[in-house]
Amino acid sequence: MEMNASQIEEIVKQVLSNVSGIPSASSPSAEIPQTVKVGMLTELGKMEVKEFPMPQVGDDDLLVRVEGCGICGTDSHEYKRDPFSLIPVALGHEGTGEIVKMGKNVKTDSAGKPVKIGDKIVTCMIFKDDPDITMFDLNKKNVGGADVYGLLPDDEVHANGWFSNYILVRGGLGSTFFNVSDLDLDSRILIEPCAVLIHAVERAKTTGILRFNSRVVVQGCGPIGLICVAVLKTMGIQNIVTVDGNEQRMEFSHRLGASGHVNFTQHDGIENLANAVKEAFGGHLADFAFQCTGSPAGHANVYKFIRNGGGLCELGFFINGGDATINPHFDICSKEITEVGSWVYTLRDYVTTFDFLKSAKAIGLPMKELITDKYPLSRIDEAFKKAASMTGLKIAVMREDLA
Repeated sequence: MEMNASQIEEIVKQVLSNVSGIPSASSPSAEIPQTVKVGMLTELGKMEVKEFPMPQVGDDDLLVRVEGCGICGTDSHEYKRDPFSLIPVALGHEGTGEIVKMGKNVKTDSAGKPVKIGDKIVTCMIFKDDPDITMFDLNKKNVGGADVYGLLPDDEVHANGWFSNYILVRGGLGSTFFNVSDLDLDSRILIEPCAVLIHAVERAKTTGILRFNSRVVVQGCGPIGLICVAVLKTMGIQNIVTVDGNEQRMEFSHRLGASGHVNFTQHDGIENLANAVKEAFGGHLADFAFQCTGSPAGHANVYKFIRNGGGLCELGFFINGGDATINPHFDICSKEITEVGSWVYTLRDYVTTFDFLKSAKAIGLPMKELITDKYPLSRIDEAFKKAASMTGLKIAVMREDLA
């Protein structure tokens, strides 16, 4: 059968569109608009969708069509208080999306994995030019000198946060990113907060106290505390007690691996609360504690839940939450508590997180149910108000057709 040139061209387009990761000229990935819509914090308590010219893609850059991004506690702090003095700012750092355009120099992700048009990615830290911060070994110091997309000062690019329909990942800034095409969308949205807990648990392990048979208390059942429970469960730790004032969240913690919980609103005074934790462990205090609340009072209380010679990982304070009052003699010295602090993550923690999410899925942990609400980008201010109300868990801002 003879075919003319237009018929042959149409067949070639159809074949290309069916090849995974290779978009044809008519595929959605190839249809890049002239402008980008950016969710920006324009004043305290006000998120607006602004429209700017689509940025140019340099030789070391990636243009990514955003699929979704979770609202982090840090985003909420910025929304309410602007502690980093960034307004106006394009927020969103728990995001993921699809590569739609690549600079000629971009061949692999930060782990050396090949990338191509159509692959799904997440970003990690922006390491700039600090010689004491290396990609996979941050023992010299933590990532306090690094940046992240979603907390960058606004500039001529504007598309600097994941609360947008497109984001420009700029190689010249020292950006890092990972190809996560083998994970589903909800799992990809959870990578960044899960990496926080992977890092915290790795820090906890340095104490030598956290073991398979450890009794572990997790204080705070927000997304961070709940993910902490899930990470511990995938490690094989069976005896986990959560402490919070929200009964529904504590019940959900059981589905993620907790064996018991204590509602602090039902116990008057720290002595009674500590006794309730002890009772939940069958008459023993915890071997190890994770303090996830961001509350100075919570930090002061957590020492009372830990046995002599036990350990503590404090990870609840991502910004200055105020001072905590403790008694160094009774809380630390006489009990010989081994304590570590944890703040964000490393690149290696990101890679570990991918395996954690696969392991959690394999043993049936309902990680996706952490995402309780999804809003389209056009309703981003409503999404932030929902997050501020603390009536859900993880609130996500999605591409319009995915919300």
